[in-house]
Amino acid sequence: MGSLISRAKLLIGAIYHLNKALDVLSRRLKESPGIPIPNPTQPFWTIPKSNISAEGKTVPQHADIVIIGSGITGASFAYNVFEQETSLRIVMLEARDICSGATARNGGHINPPLYHDYSELKEQHGEEIAKKMIHFRLAHFRELMSIAKAEDIFELSQVRRTENFDVHTTAKTFDKAKEELAAWQADMPIEAASFQVDEGVDASSKFGLSSEVVGCIHGDGGAIHPYRFVTSLLSRLLDRNPHNFFISTHNPCTEIESPTSTCPFYTVHTPKGTITTYHVIHATNGWVSHLLSPLREKIIPARGTMSAQRPGTTLNTKSTLTGERSYVFYSGTLGYDYLTQLPSGENELMFGGGWASAMDAAFADIGTVDDSQYNWPVASHLAGALPFYFGAENWGREKDPEETEDDKKGGVKWGSGRTKASWSGILGISADGLPWVGRVPTKLSGRSEPSQSCTPRVPPKEVGETISGGPLLTSPPGEWISAGYTGEGMVHAWMSGKALAFMVLNDEEGVREWFPEILRVSEKRWKKADIVDYISRRL
Repeated sequence: MGSLISRAKLLIGAIYHLNKALDVLSRRLKESPGIPIPNPTQPFWTIPKSNISAEGKTVPQHADIVIIGSGITGASFAYNVFEQETSLRIVMLEARDICSGATARNGGHINPPLYHDYSELKEQHGEEIAKKMIHFRLAHFRELMSIAKAEDIFELSQVRRTENFDVHTTAKTFDKAKEELAAWQADMPIEAASFQVDEGVDASSKFGLSSEVVGCIHGDGGAIHPYRFVTSLLSRLLDRNPHNFFISTHNPCTEIESPTSTCPFYTVHTPKGTITTYHVIHATNGWVSHLLSPLREKIIPARGTMSAQRPGTTLNTKSTLTGERSYVFYSGTLGYDYLTQLPSGENELMFGGGWASAMDAAFADIGTVDDSQYNWPVASHLAGALPFYFGAENWGREKDPEETEDDKKGGVKWGSGRTKASWSGILGISADGLPWVGRVPTKLSGRSEPSQSCTPRVPPKEVGETISGGPLLTSPPGEWISAGYTGEGMVHAWMSGKALAFMVLNDEEGVREWFPEILRVSEKRWKKADIVDYISRRL
């Protein structure tokens, strides 16, 4: 009897603490994320800093378009606009250093969810839309690779094809994954052609994994140095458009004012002054609801933890092949760990995740925007997990530290043990699991739009020609968004930013064939999206 009473007390206590935690979380999700804090943790990716990190030209008081955010979404939007129309004047605002948000803090994967949620997409939206979503995600590697080559940043940005491994340590998750893979392969055999299954001992011996691994699924993947890719592109855009492209760092947007009778444009407020504009592009992901308050329970910030680690002395030859392989490790029902390896320097292992191993601590990260710290229980898991995933016999002994050329240029003193650096970044979790892309309805912005008569037009070619009759350069003025990537930004953000560029340039035909309409923002979708429902489907 005493034992039953003790268990009942423990259960009551657990329920009490869970309800209390849920109450705290509910209040937290209703709060504004604010603007990015000025003293974030130092991500390994950003050393050495870009040569445009400290650049700052005088920003014009009026622009055709203002982009808020300088990560991969903002870079994609600006790049794709200028690819089609160079006469528009664009200002990009960044609260901190250039590309200092989630893009510069992630794992460098270009490994999209494919079989992982295909059946769910098919059930909810139909087979045609599910396939379109898969093609949209797969397009990212091809697009990033193509641009890297065209812009001569291929080696610098380290865009590369990998063989990606989904590694399972429990039979339950592995069996489910095999079922999902079979369903996807049946509907999309061409896209799934590279994917294979290896069980238990075969997986361990063939690919240098721990003997505890129950199996793996492997196929084509990709990886990239996200910071160098984005900052290199932005540098080229500044060089090519010296009079029409401006980046203002350490200058957050603090308020957007609706048009008035005396000012027919949006007025964007910053600490360095105001800018009037026709179009505002929200490309701040986890922070987006600071300026779009109705999205506070639809795009939810969450803090993730990342690390850069030195590989064991025999790992490169036995397992990771010096960056030619990438990994996702599944050790439970919820969450996963992910790994890429740099092809140069000390061949650092870029290892993140950890939520599955420290759920209590992970719960505290949801709704958190403080990236001046990282989650210690999660970081502790990351610091010790890799030799267990690969097995001690494949890991080898700990590697002695070396000072690389990048280390010398950056002037940062990294850790001398296995873990060189740990840092955090802020994700944007979508309440329905899908990115939010498109024009922001006025109900969701809380602001009226400038009159359609303000829409930018092609400048007159001859003296005396009136501008009022020229062709339109853009869609009617408004606010636009691309955000809510739910931890999968590298396989959603670039093409979402590209689609947004076409939309703002009034070219809906340009996206019709490849853009999944389920990503478009609408009041109907906004009303339906429910974070509790989304999470419960994954329990």
